Amino acid sequence: MKIRISVSEENYRSVLSFMEEHGIETGDDAEYTLTESDRYPAFLSVRNDKKEHVRLSVSEVTFIEAYGKDIEIHTGEGTFLSQERMYMLETLLDPQEFLRVSKSVIISKKHIKRIRPSLSMKFILTLSDGTLVDVTRSYYNDFKRFFNI
Repeated sequence: MKIRISVSEENYRSVLSFMEEHGIETGDDAEYTLTESDRYPAFLSVRNDKKEHVRLSVSEVTFIEAYGKDIEIHTGEGTFLSQERMYMLETLLDPQEFLRVSKSVIISKKHIKRIRPSLSMKFILTLSDGTLVDVTRSYYNDFKRFFNI
């Protein structure tokens, strides 16, 4: 069995050492993820444009977008690819900071610059990088509750 480690920077080395000492294989391509309890991961394991595995700080994420099985994580520094599925990312991320606004998009609350109502129970969001994102009808009420609108 292979385990992916998703813990804070301070604890990463000690957890990695513990896993190696006990013969537990670790890697970014593992099916299961080990996270710290009562806390959301500070980093995500992603691939950069050179297909290298890197640890991306969750605080840098502007939004996450799915294209079929391809998951793109957008930041101010660029776009990264994730092997996680949208439903897994949605459960990994802090629900006070991230919100799913459509079947294919999760946004970071702190990167919303403008919320504009639209027809047919929708909102159009402008993010900090200028990207426009639709809040679809299925997620309309959740969005309104999240922002107390």
